[in-house]
Amino acid sequence: PNTAWNDTLIYELHVKGFTHLHPDVPARLRGKYAALATPAVLEHLQRLGVTAVELMPIHAFIDDHHLVQKGLSNYWGYNTIGFFAPDARYSANGTLAELKTVVKTLHSAGIEVILDVVYNHTAEGGRLGPTLSFRGIDNTAYYRVMPDDPRQYMDYTGTGNALNMMHPRVLQLITDSLRYWVLEMHVDGFRFDLAAALARELHEVDRLAAFFEIIHQDPTLSQVKLIAEPWDLGEGGYQVGNFPVGWTEWNGKYRDVVRSVWKGEGGLIGELAYRLTGSSDLYARSGRRPYASINFVTAHDGFTLEDLVSYNEKHNEANGEDNRDGDPNNNSWNCGVEGATDDPAILALRARQKRSLFATLFLSQGVPMLLAGDELGRTQRGNNNAYCQDNDTSWLDWSLREANEPLIGFVQQLAELRRWHPVLRRRNFFQGRRIVGPDVKDIGWLNPDGHEMSDAEWGQSFARCLGMYLAGRALEEQDERGRPLVDDDLLVLLNAHHEPIPFTLPTSNGSTHWHTVIDTQYDSGFAPVARYEAGQVYPLQERSVALLMQFRMQQ
Repeated sequence: PNTAWNDTLIYELHVKGFTHLHPDVPARLRGKYAALATPAVLEHLQRLGVTAVELMPIHAFIDDHHLVQKGLSNYWGYNTIGFFAPDARYSANGTLAELKTVVKTLHSAGIEVILDVVYNHTAEGGRLGPTLSFRGIDNTAYYRVMPDDPRQYMDYTGTGNALNMMHPRVLQLITDSLRYWVLEMHVDGFRFDLAAALARELHEVDRLAAFFEIIHQDPTLSQVKLIAEPWDLGEGGYQVGNFPVGWTEWNGKYRDVVRSVWKGEGGLIGELAYRLTGSSDLYARSGRRPYASINFVTAHDGFTLEDLVSYNEKHNEANGEDNRDGDPNNNSWNCGVEGATDDPAILALRARQKRSLFATLFLSQGVPMLLAGDELGRTQRGNNNAYCQDNDTSWLDWSLREANEPLIGFVQQLAELRRWHPVLRRRNFFQGRRIVGPDVKDIGWLNPDGHEMSDAEWGQSFARCLGMYLAGRALEEQDERGRPLVDDDLLVLLNAHHEPIPFTLPTSNGSTHWHTVIDTQYDSGFAPVARYEAGQVYPLQERSVALLMQFRMQQ
């Protein structure tokens, strides 16, 4: 499909968990590669407007000894031992042709395939781990060892070892593997797990490291989609915003601030404004674009969206580590009760929070990423580190579909809205200055009085409400045929306060009317069709997002 980055919508899924319980997939194919090419799966992905699936690790991996001893397994698969082989557990017929056919079928449906790859460590673990391959071939060439004690490994990944990115044979192994998956299996890109570890030369993270240089110069790899998880567990490992041109990044800062805002924290609207507009503070200086930011609220690692609005604390007891594993800082809010409840008021509030989080994601510049099952209300019962849960904790429960049909429909409409409006998919950062005539800026920031935000208001510790005006006439971009792009004017209103805030609609661009489109206070997520005069007050409800439009004037 070769989808442009700014037109991309990513859907992160686990090959087994996504279809293992799917009633419309033939039983022998459930949880297998082939299931991803079945009509029921393709129909769901296309309905959501997905342009790329990001598959959690499918390279051949093994289960950790300590998990097997507890009767668990490495479900996520971040424990690679074979960088050229698809894992056989997910194969229905044991042939490479199965996976190739899946990729081809997804391509025919307009969906790209991105692989989550783990080139920062291997399954051989620390010095007491099993000798399976690389350690036996050439331990000090393949692994980073302590200079003063070569028996000990440097460990930037929390897994016991780190591959030695300074050795030419290791770099060759990785690039040969990447080329194989592109040229032979026809995948469209990669998401690099703990990518900061790949940039470590000597000790510090270096964005000019040999690894990036090789990728940048390779005629094949420089043309595919490259996504970094821009951190590792070593000192100085948090590198959001520091990857080179040509790379996109999981924007952890986007996730954290959006969660915190909807949790109800005040004083964050200044940072929220950066995140809504593609994070120019992170990416503009180095010549990158808004689509360098992969925006996400949830991913495989952490709470699902349902759990984000249902739990204040993690509940990982099933992992066998007395709930010590997993990140305790989740910026989550349970809406009044921890976990499952039948209180209708709390359930309604949780549903509204989910709609507001989805709306925020789709109305932000950058590349949105969905976690598979969030549209179905999938829960892991508070487990935020389900890496070893190959059971109904992690598998998608497709019986949730019927009850969550309104939410699925809302996500579908958000994706369509994004597809129809190029002002939501900009290739360049906003400039915040007058673009068209004396009074049309490409973006404006509004307070509830309908006036431009002042410097003092950006810093108010209690501020939880913000208006974002996007001028469709000031796009300054062209379509694929070189024609100027023009769009409607959009007004996004966010109120994360616990009380309604009347919002005065701005008067601008000579248009006198605003038309309602989205309002997450409603169960459907859509506002009843209504027209408001410019200067009129819009009843913006608590913990809600509203979108209004001024339709483009006929010129």
